[in-house]
Parts: sequence; structure tokens; C-alpha cells
Amino acid sequence: MTRTTGSDYDVLIVGAGSAGLYGLHLLREKGLRVRVLEQGSGVGGAWYWNRYPGARLHSESHSYQFFFDPELLEEWDWSELFAGQPELERYFNRMADKHDLKKDIDLDTRVVSMTFDEGADIWTVRTDPERTYTARVVISATGPLSAPIYPDVPGIDTFAGESFHTARWPQEPVGFAGKRVVVIGTGSTGVQIIPQVAKEAAHLTVLMRTPNWVVPLNNRVLDVHDMASIRAGYPDLRKYLATTFGGFLHNPGSRPTTTYAPGELKELYETAWQGAGFTKYFGMSYDVLADETANQHFADFVAGKIRARVDDPQVAELLIPDHPFGAKPVDCESAGYQGDGFGYYEVFNQDNVDLVHVSDNPILEIVAEGVRLADRVVEADLIVYATGFEAFVGSLNRIDIRGVGGMTLRDRWADGPETYLGIAVSGFPNLFMIGGRTAKAAMATPRVVPRCRSSGSPTSPRRWRGRSTAGSSRTPPPSATGPTTSSPPATRT
Repeated sequence: MTRTTGSDYDVLIVGAGSAGLYGLHLLREKGLRVRVLEQGSGVGGAWYWNRYPGARLHSESHSYQFFFDPELLEEWDWSELFAGQPELERYFNRMADKHDLKKDIDLDTRVVSMTFDEGADIWTVRTDPERTYTARVVISATGPLSAPIYPDVPGIDTFAGESFHTARWPQEPVGFAGKRVVVIGTGSTGVQIIPQVAKEAAHLTVLMRTPNWVVPLNNRVLDVHDMASIRAGYPDLRKYLATTFGGFLHNPGSRPTTTYAPGELKELYETAWQGAGFTKYFGMSYDVLADETANQHFADFVAGKIRARVDDPQVAELLIPDHPFGAKPVDCESAGYQGDGFGYYEVFNQDNVDLVHVSDNPILEIVAEGVRLADRVVEADLIVYATGFEAFVGSLNRIDIRGVGGMTLRDRWADGPETYLGIAVSGFPNLFMIGGRTAKAAMATPRVVPRCRSSGSPTSPRRWRGRSTAGSSRTPPPSATGPTTSSPPATRT
């Protein structure tokens, strides 16, 4: 194994998504030697990998962007209120090109291991293809949802047809026309891709474990007048987003639902339903997400919307969740614009679509012909795995990370991830995480990271050049440093 020429960097960043790109820009401006290692063949993170049909923002486009560059804000015109994957990938490439970031990014470079040298106070990072880098500091910008998982059933490799995970969708177009397609999963990606498949496939079988609450995105095209109005509000928008729940455009209302007359409350619900994106999630009265009775009342309203759109009452009931509204992430149906007839729930009225609840009829195995359920084999030409991610910890657990005393991060987290403020881990000095498992940002929109102030950074660069005690083998007492947070391990979703 050869050592990369000039491999002694101040900082190595793993991941070239929004956080990795901004981190590179910020740290380079401070005069540090920085290199970004990216597994993909392009920048953009989630918007490089998730290129399946229907992939789209759930946040308004103009709130999901870098605010540190006035020229880019002035230059970039969003084409839709909720941008799709192709436009988002173009945007991140434009940002990287404008700031000449790509010269410091190694693409097609998967990090295999990170080892901390206690004597030298240096991290050694090894990759595939076989290269070695060293740095004082490593920043993980791998994203909370970047490590795809598959159903825990045998035979996945035995399927004779085509199969794709939504998070590893090929760059070449995938055709559904005339094919028997199985989509496994009805989370966010399933909700987005299912209507796209149903428009073309000869037959579609949807295998659902748990239904989620799904609300209309109400997307629309943005014209020059819309963009002029949006652009005029950028200075105030940035300040406003710093005050909202999770950095979203919508904020819970302060007036509780109990103070509305029945007619007023129905009007409030209907107005929100016609609103954009998460108006009907984070934009509701605060007690909808805080009070069991208020939550159930709104959930009943949404359930009524589902029943009105699904012709078969039994299928409608299968699609109505039994968990409180917002207890799990609320999904947005983004298959086209309002009223175009390709909504998520209307799919299940089509003669060529079957819905199977796998909690009652479980998947036993994948076979050459398709998917074997408890009662039958669903024959398929193509299987789509919309089965989600090993959230937050998955991308780190798939790297052999060894800190003080040779302890692996996997062993350190054997009883569940424990971090200091979601940023650092005891025993792994100068390894920092963006959007870590227990970080506040982990519960927020990713655009919180690009909006970080560019006037400073969490740790002084001068300190990085010397020995740092951040994340040392002994965690300082909470009274001196603030709380240490922990949470259970991520589960399959």
C-alpha cells in the first residue's frame, strides 16, 4: 500500500453532500489543508444517490439551499416549489464548481477504515481503491440516511430479474412498461416511486409492512415572478428559518385547537390541507403534535381524506396508520401536481395494482421467480427495494473505526449510540460527526447545516494543529461540559 503524496492534511471530510461541501468551503477559507473523500462518482450526497423516479424534496426549494453565497442566491432560479432530484444534483454541482471545490474531492473513494494513532495524535484513513490518508481531524459528513438496508430475508441474490434499491438507483433509465413489478416498502421513497411505477407497469404489487401518514405535497411550477418575490425575501427568510422548528419553513401555531369552534377548526384543517408541503405537519396548531386528543382529532380528519380517495373500504383501512399523526415521519405524495390524477392513494384504485400487508402475509424469501409470501409466490420481472436506511449510525458502522486503545466504534456503541452533543464520541479524539445519532440537527432538515454561520467553526483550527482533548478517552463531567446524550440503536425501517 502506498501513501498518497501530500497526504498529511489538517482535516479529512467523509462525504460530499451538502454538509461536506460546505465544510470544505469553510475550512479551506480558514487556510486549512482539507480533502473530501466521496464514495459516489459525483457530489450532492443524497441527491446523487437517490435518483429514482419521483425523488423530490419535502421542503420548499428556496429554504433548502446555501445562504452564505449572495451571488448563488441571486443566480439560481428554482423551477418548482419542491425541486426534484435532477435539479438538486445540478444545484450542488453548480455550488461546487462556483467555489472550485472539486479539485479537493476524491470521488469513487470508499472509506474502509480509520485508525487513531495516540502517539502522533493523527488519524490514518484507508480507502478502496487502496490509498492511505492522514489527518489531525476527521469529520464525518456521511448523512443520517445514507446506508441502505434490505429486507432481512434469504435469497435476495437468487432473483432472476432486475432489482434496485431506491438509494442505489442506476444513472441509466429503468423501464417499467410491460413489466410485473414488486415494490417493497411504503415509507418516504415508496410513496414517491409507487405512483411512477403504477403509471407504466403491466402489474404492480406493493408489499407494505406499516402504513405511514401521507399528505399532499401540492407542488407547483415557479415562474419568474415567483422567483422575484422569493429572492426579495431571502434576507428575512434566513433569519426566520433560524427560529423555526427544525429549520423548516413552517412553524406550529400558538393557538390551541381547543379554542376553535367546530366550523373554524374544519376550515383550519382544510386550509392546511391545500397548503404547501408540511403546512399540515409542522404548520398546524402546536397541540396537534403535543396533545393526544388534538392529535387524534386531526388524524381522524386525515383518515377521512384517505377513505374518500380509496374505492375499496378494506384497502383504505389497510392504508390508515394506527400510530399518532407525526409519531413517525409524515410522508408527502409527490407524484406530479395537485389534481393530475396520479396521487399516491389513487394508485390503489387501479386494476393492475395489488396491496399486500406483509405483517399478515410475511415475506419468506426472495426466489428466482419473485417474492415468496406465506401464501404464494408473487412473480416479478423487477423488484424495487424501498426499504430505507440504517439510520444515523449505519454509514459509520460500515467503516472499521478504531480509537484510543484500539476500541472500535461498533463496540463502543454496542449498547446504543452515545455521543457528546451528537458531535463527538468518548475515546475517538478529533473525530467529529455532522448530524450524528443524538444531535439536535438529526431531527431537523439537512439545510440547517448549509445555513451554518461561515464566520466560525465549533473548534479552533489552531487547536486542531496541536493535541486536542475533544472526544478524549475520558468524558468530562456533565456539570463542566454539558449533557451527554444517548439513544437506542437504529432499527430497520
